[in-house]
Amino acid sequence: MEKPVLVLNSNFEPINVCGFQRAIGLMLTEKATLILNGRGMIRTASSSYPIPSVIRLSHMVHPPRPKVFLSRREVFRRDHFTCQYCGKSTPYLTVDHVFPKHLGGNHDWTNLVTACSFCNHLKGGRALSETGMTLLRQPKEPPASARYIFARYLPENGEWTDYLEGW
Repeated sequence: MEKPVLVLNSNFEPINVCGFQRAIGLMLTEKATLILNGRGMIRTASSSYPIPSVIRLSHMVHPPRPKVFLSRREVFRRDHFTCQYCGKSTPYLTVDHVFPKHLGGNHDWTNLVTACSFCNHLKGGRALSETGMTLLRQPKEPPASARYIFARYLPENGEWTDYLEGW
């Protein structure tokens, strides 16, 4: 019953994910219409309602431009939970500044990478050029596409794939 619901704008642009109770409330007030129902029905004493998977808003809303905010979790996600120096995927990962902050490095997408604790300790507070280590991939800001933003919901909600393509 706690399954998320994909909310589409009136032009079918994915804009949000909400709970099924909120989605049913939007449908009952005619602010949204059901697009995809693959989860069965909720029965009450007097009627039954579909449990939505995807709904579409009746009126166009202008949401702010999507942005992926810089956080530890997002750095790990961008780097696929693997050390960017040795390629290992361990449960004990850290975030490393490629160019250390105490030497003037910034705290931004292009200077942060995922590192295992061994590589982070080996690199220490030195610049990458001083250690002889190399990066597997150059760090960059992840795309703000709907597919990337809503990707964590996709394993359980494969039916959303068609609505996330192209945005």
